[in-house]
Amino acid sequence: MLEYIAIAIALFFAANIGASGAAASMGVAYGSGAIKNAKFALLLCGIGVIAGAVLGGGEVVKTISGGIIPESIITVKLVIIILLAATSTLFIANLMGIPLSTSEVTVGSIVGVGVAYQVLYIEKLLYIMAFWFIVPIIAFLLLLIGGKILYHFQQKGYLKDRPLFTFLLIIAGFFEAFSAGMNNVANAVGPLVGANMMTITEGVWIGGVFVAFGALFLGRRVLETNGKKITRYEKTEGILISSTGALLVGISSIFGLPVPLTQVTSSGIIGLGVAKNGAKVFDKNIVKKILRIWIVSPLFSLAISYMLVKVFIESDYYSMIVLVSVAIAIMGAFSLMQIVREEEQTFNDEGSGI
Repeated sequence: MLEYIAIAIALFFAANIGASGAAASMGVAYGSGAIKNAKFALLLCGIGVIAGAVLGGGEVVKTISGGIIPESIITVKLVIIILLAATSTLFIANLMGIPLSTSEVTVGSIVGVGVAYQVLYIEKLLYIMAFWFIVPIIAFLLLLIGGKILYHFQQKGYLKDRPLFTFLLIIAGFFEAFSAGMNNVANAVGPLVGANMMTITEGVWIGGVFVAFGALFLGRRVLETNGKKITRYEKTEGILISSTGALLVGISSIFGLPVPLTQVTSSGIIGLGVAKNGAKVFDKNIVKKILRIWIVSPLFSLAISYMLVKVFIESDYYSMIVLVSVAIAIMGAFSLMQIVREEEQTFNDEGSGI
C-alpha cells in the first residue's frame, strides 16, 4: 500500500515539475512571439522533456537516488517523506505562478532526511550546491555579454527579423526542454529508484511522461511569467537565452549534477534585461519575488522533511515544537521589521512619530 502512495506522490510531483521548471523552458520562445499559441509551446515542451529524460536522464537519477544520502537507508516511508516535502513546496510556488527550482526543493528534502539521520555525503552536497550558484551566474554573465554584442549589431542594422530566426528560436526552446528532461525528471523518480521500487529505465520513461503532462496542462502561468512579465524579447534575444540554458543544463546533466533549470533560464533573462535596460530591471517586483523564493525554497523543503521524519518515523514531537517555534519567531520578526519600516516611513512623510 505504501509503495502505491509513494508512486502516486512521485507522479503528482512530476506533473508539478512540468508545470514549473519544464514550462519555463519554453517561456522565451513564447514571450518573443516565435510561438504565439501557448498550448503549442507547451506541447513542444512535453515532447522535448520525454526525449531528454529517456536519452540522457539516467546520470542525474543516480545522483538523486543515492549520491546525497546512503541508498541503504532509503525506505518507502522515507521516499514518501522526501516527495511530500518537495511536492508541497513546489505546489505552493506553482499556485503563486513562480518558476521554482525543482532540483533545489528535492535536494533540500533529501538533505532534511540526511540531517534527521545524521548521514550526509557532505562533499557531494557542497559540490552540487556550488553549481547552483556557478551555473546561474555563468548564464547571467553570458547573456549580459552576449546581449551587449547583440544590441551592438542590431544598432548597426545587421540583424533584421527573418523567418530563420523564428525557426532557430523554436529549435533552441525545444532543446532547452530536452535539457529539462535530462535534469529535472530525476527529481521525481530518483527517490523511487533509490528505494528499488523501479529501475532507472522505468523511472525516466514514467517520469518523463508525467512531467510532460504537467507542462501541457498546468504550465500556463509559469510560461506567462517567464515569457512576458520580466522583460519583452525579440527573436534573436530568445535564441541567445534558450540556447545558453540548454547548453549549460545539458552539460550539467551529463555529469549527473541536478542544477536549477529555472534559475539558469531566469538568470539569463535578467542578464539580458540588464544588457538592454540597465540595472533598473532589478526594480521589477517579479524579479525580487523570484530571487527571494530561490533562497527560501530549499530551506523550506528541508525543514518539512526533517519534521516529518522526527514526527512520523521517530515519534519525536519535541523537535516539531522547536521547528514550529522557530517558524513563528521568524514570521514574527519579519512582521515586526515591517511595522518598524512603516513607522519610519510615517515619520519621514509626516515629520512625526506614531
